Amino acid sequence: MRERPGQKIKLKTIDEMLGVVGEESAMEIEIEKIHPFRNHPFHVVDDAKMQDLIDSIRENGILSPTLIRPVGNDEYEMVSGHRRMHAAMKLGMETIPAIIRDMTDDEAIVKMVDSNIQREELLPSEKAFAYKMKLEAMRRTAGRPSNNLSQNGTNFRVDQEIANQVNESRNQIRRYIRLTELIPELLDFVDRRRLQFTVAVEISYIDKEIQGWLFEYIRENGPVKLNQVKELRTALQTGAMTQDKMIILLNGTQKASAAGSLTLTDRKLREYFPPTYSHDDMMDVIEALLKSWKAQNGGDSDDV
Repeated sequence: MRERPGQKIKLKTIDEMLGVVGEESAMEIEIEKIHPFRNHPFHVVDDAKMQDLIDSIRENGILSPTLIRPVGNDEYEMVSGHRRMHAAMKLGMETIPAIIRDMTDDEAIVKMVDSNIQREELLPSEKAFAYKMKLEAMRRTAGRPSNNLSQNGTNFRVDQEIANQVNESRNQIRRYIRLTELIPELLDFVDRRRLQFTVAVEISYIDKEIQGWLFEYIRENGPVKLNQVKELRTALQTGAMTQDKMIILLNGTQKASAAGSLTLTDRKLREYFPPTYSHDDMMDVIEALLKSWKAQNGGDSDDV
């Protein structure tokens, strides 16, 4: 580990984000000694924003030091700064400025999530695993509740704290965490917007093998709707399910839904009625015509 040439970097602009104390300063650390955070939930991709970061570092250097923690044998784990390290590696840099801080696993998880969770372009899968990791870490560090606070009260407080930090409701946080129960293929569909968020949450309660069948069905037939998944969950409670039975159920539910979605708007009806007719006038005529049609086809004309 070598000290960065010149004056040590005193952190001012990122103190609040990283919780840096005044005495901490950045050192130049060899990149080969730094490992990515274990189970890091945020993707580092070579997109336009990464190219902007590379161009900025090429011109100005790394202005905000990364945050790492020692893991033994003169090696470190990255806590905050994966994108900066990736950009530095793209530029062929051998060292990056980093603040070294001793942290427990749970402290590191919370700091890692906090330094990334406010990014606007996060995928649903990134939020899902980040929320889950932070929630579990905060619950572990919450300790035993006091005599006048139940364990459920502790859980509520932790959940609400995360919800406040990310400007989401507690229920929405829990919905995101449910996505971690999806098989990777379905979670990828959520990220690619081939599977609606609320539908994916409903699927997350289904056995992984059947999720695999759903993935194949969606891949071949397109997205499923919420009512289809709910019907499937109901069927799963009544007996054994096979892939063929699931396909028949989904197809039948889809047809029933399509059949029940017939809508005639006022705008469409106006094509067939004089402009003086009100909505009720039009509905009276339609009802009379339907009764007449039913009577002509052998139905009971007294009850439509």
